Amino acid sequence: MNSKKIIYILSCFNLFVTFIFIQVSSENVYNSKKCVYPAIYNFGDSNSDTGAVYATFTSVQPPNGISFFGSLSGRASDGRLIIDYITEELKLPYLSAYLNSVGSNYRHGANFAVGGASIRPGGYSPINLGLQVSQFILFKSHSNILFNQLSDNRTEPPFRSGLPRNEEFSKALYTIDIGQNDLAIGLQHTSEDQVISSIPDILSQFSQAVQQLYNEGARVFWIHNVGPIGCLPYDYIYYQHKEGNLDANGCVKPHNEIAQEFNRQLKDQVFQLRRKFSLAKFTYVDVYTAKYKLISNAKSLGFASPLEFCCGSYYGYHINCGKKAIINGTIYGNPCKNPSQHISWDGIHYSQAANQWVAKQILYGFFSDPSVSIEKAC
Repeated sequence: MNSKKIIYILSCFNLFVTFIFIQVSSENVYNSKKCVYPAIYNFGDSNSDTGAVYATFTSVQPPNGISFFGSLSGRASDGRLIIDYITEELKLPYLSAYLNSVGSNYRHGANFAVGGASIRPGGYSPINLGLQVSQFILFKSHSNILFNQLSDNRTEPPFRSGLPRNEEFSKALYTIDIGQNDLAIGLQHTSEDQVISSIPDILSQFSQAVQQLYNEGARVFWIHNVGPIGCLPYDYIYYQHKEGNLDANGCVKPHNEIAQEFNRQLKDQVFQLRRKFSLAKFTYVDVYTAKYKLISNAKSLGFASPLEFCCGSYYGYHINCGKKAIINGTIYGNPCKNPSQHISWDGIHYSQAANQWVAKQILYGFFSDPSVSIEKAC
């Protein structure tokens, strides 16, 4: 091989290396940029309800909220929920419930989640996902009208300080955490096979809701899957145990398998939405795996048995957290002394400590598809 040919090959190689370096460097610069979300709009059930049930149906009474907010938290937990840790991570205020008219501020988003909500109508709450989206559309329209009215020079800025800006709806983060109640209702009233066969219809209505949000300008979606419902103490207590149907953690295996099938189809649905709406960003978040990891390692992480809970009672007497009853001289309803050592707060909902642990797992992309942190999901 002559020297000219060697020089030519080396030159080509150097050009190739330079091109790769520039490409990688530009990708790193791009990936290092953090998203700036002016607002968060959340949709879901009691796992992310920050006060809707408290404001409309039944009060979420003390001791709910004792570990952080106090008695007016409106959350079914002793403290913060995963959605609260999301707002903290993004340095935004905690979300006011859309249905809570007292002391609410919607400048940086709103929470449409309602405890008991399901994707399909006919669940534990009349406010299903479709209705939550309808409320959002109304909220967006009214906010825009009111903001424009208050833009009159005669009106002082503070009158509109609690309103969102219309141009920011397309830049906001849209979080969705729902589906658990669809499965729970099905397991309560139908067979396991019927629940599985209902999943395509449930997710069809889920996709319709997402499409409505997209039509309203939503472009960044952060979608949680369903957690291991078979590991909820409530599920364990009320399920008729059969040999071989409990796993090593005491969780109800058939119910967890249904949740996993729901999540498999949900992930496929998110991929279809990604192809259909190429202008939007969809992040599928595997909350199930994060929660099951916590449950499987409860003892080593300093938690009590995942089947224990802190507040209320389902053992012979159904007493919801926040209620008290004296039965045979025993007072039921007082919380445990150490909520932070429990994964489950009330047999159905997670404690603040558990929510914080799960949030730390999911916010940085370790359980997401694509594998991006919430700060880069846009």
